[in-house]
Amino acid sequence: MIRKIITYPNPLLNSVSKPLETVDDSVRTLLADMAETMYVADGVGLAAPQIGVGLRVIVVDVGGESGPGLLKMVNPEILSRDGEIEWEEGCLSVPDLRVMMKRSKRIRAKYLDENGAIKELDAEDLLAVAIQHEIDHLDGKLIIDNVGRIRRDLYLRKRKRAEEHARESIVL
Repeated sequence: MIRKIITYPNPLLNSVSKPLETVDDSVRTLLADMAETMYVADGVGLAAPQIGVGLRVIVVDVGGESGPGLLKMVNPEILSRDGEIEWEEGCLSVPDLRVMMKRSKRIRAKYLDENGAIKELDAEDLLAVAIQHEIDHLDGKLIIDNVGRIRRDLYLRKRKRAEEHARESIVL
């Protein structure tokens, strides 16, 4: 089922998510819904807070032939980091904003898969960036938190004007 992606400045996006004790059918359904929602929105990652669910759950699929495909990660954590990379990031919850971010080039992550098995993964470049971005969501952090007040205010005004224009153009 496709879920509604909430957008900035919704305060739910700034909340720290809770870890899960177990992975059950409700979590597997959540993961499947998140993957479907991410693909429909043309994203490479989605965190549960982005659909209004305060749990430490993410999905990531950076595509490409050499990538691992769809990753469904419960309680993901970064065990180690190495190197630095700068990447222009966008976010489904902060539409129409791109921000240059400094991230670790390589990470080692630990998580539970959709069956509750403990997994570890080595990731680099885009996959490492995507996992770090989604874990930031679990900690209540957004890419817009890394821009200055003036750019944030301009972004909010632009989004408000776009929403007003969309409402005005609806014909009944």
